[in-house]
Amino acid sequence: MRQEEKLGRARTLPAVKERVLSSLRSLVVGQDEAVEQLLISLFARGHVLLVGVPGLAKTLMVSTLASILDLSFSRIQFTPDLMPSDILGCEVLRQDPRTGARDIQFIKGPVFANVILADEINRTPPKTQSALLEAMQEGRVTSGGETRPLPSPFMVLATQNPIEQEGTYPLPEAQLDRFLLQVNISYPSLDDEKRIVGMTTAE
Repeated sequence: MRQEEKLGRARTLPAVKERVLSSLRSLVVGQDEAVEQLLISLFARGHVLLVGVPGLAKTLMVSTLASILDLSFSRIQFTPDLMPSDILGCEVLRQDPRTGARDIQFIKGPVFANVILADEINRTPPKTQSALLEAMQEGRVTSGGETRPLPSPFMVLATQNPIEQEGTYPLPEAQLDRFLLQVNISYPSLDDEKRIVGMTTAE
């Protein structure tokens, strides 16, 4: 890309940012600072760790961001029994019903999307958490001896409950190092709560 094109794109970022912020504010109330940090990470091609208790619109924030920017979105619910193949995908043996010929086909996992919500990432063992390492660092995954590129842009937004400790696993340092920002999601103010009630309650 030429320098002039890079400068041209850089000049459009403030306008894009304001349009996205305006759209998000109409749906996500009281989280302006968090939303702005998400945009910074997206423009910087980084990943974000969202830390906050349940019920603070983290999922809504991420899915709305992907929708506004017309990006593909996947939500992965991390649980103790989640396997790496549940994230990356796996190879399956397929048989042609007409010819009887068999071949191995790779079925893509939910990681093959532009925006990934890794919900409660600390509820799955480190072995499964590490399945995201290559994806977050290199923008690709290796499965069955073959490396496959991920869509661009690619962004992982992981959530973590800072209070709940039972049944959780600490994030490895290598995993934490992949996140550009840690965004702490706080409770909305009283005025914002009134707005939320007005938006979600029928007159």
